[in-house]
Amino acid sequence: MKIISCTPEYAPQILDIFNDAILNTTALYDYKPWTLDTMKAWFETKAQHNFPVIGIVDDENRLMGFGSYGTFRIRPAYKYTIENSLYVHKDHRGKGLGKILLQEIIRHAAAQNYHCIIGVIDAANEVSINLHKRFGFEEVGTFKQVGFKFGKWLDVVFMQLMLPAPENPVADL
Repeated sequence: MKIISCTPEYAPQILDIFNDAILNTTALYDYKPWTLDTMKAWFETKAQHNFPVIGIVDDENRLMGFGSYGTFRIRPAYKYTIENSLYVHKDHRGKGLGKILLQEIIRHAAAQNYHCIIGVIDAANEVSINLHKRFGFEEVGTFKQVGFKFGKWLDVVFMQLMLPAPENPVADL
C-alpha cells in the first residue's frame, strides 16, 4: 500500500466510496448518490483552492481510502480554518487507514499554514470521533437534530484541532 495524491482519474473510485457512504451510512448527510459530474466539480474546487486529495492505494492501484479538506465557511476571516473529511472503502475499514489519512491531512494543513481544522462528525460515529481525539482534536460542541436521514434525527459533533498560527497572518480588508 502507498499514499498518493489523487488526481481526477481516481474519480470513479472516490465516487464508489462516497456513494456507499451516502446510501449506507450517516457519514455523509446526502440522500442521492453523486455522479461523475459531481466529482468533476468536486475535483475542480479542490484544485482551485489548492486542497489536497490524499489517497491510499493497494499494490494494484485500487483506492482503499481517501481524505481531504475544504473551506470551513465562505467568509474571508475564516481563511485559516478548514474542514476535514476522510473515507475508507467498506472492505478496508478497521485496518488503520483512517489514522494514516488523518495524519496526512494534518501534515498538509500545517504545511499550508492553516491554523484550525474542524471535523464535523455524526454523533453516532464513535470510530471517527475517537480517531480524531487520538490526534488531539477536542469536542467543542454538539448540534442536536440538525440532520434527518434514514427516518431519524441526527446530531453532529464539532471537533477542533489547533495548529501553530501562521507567522504573518493577513486580514484581507
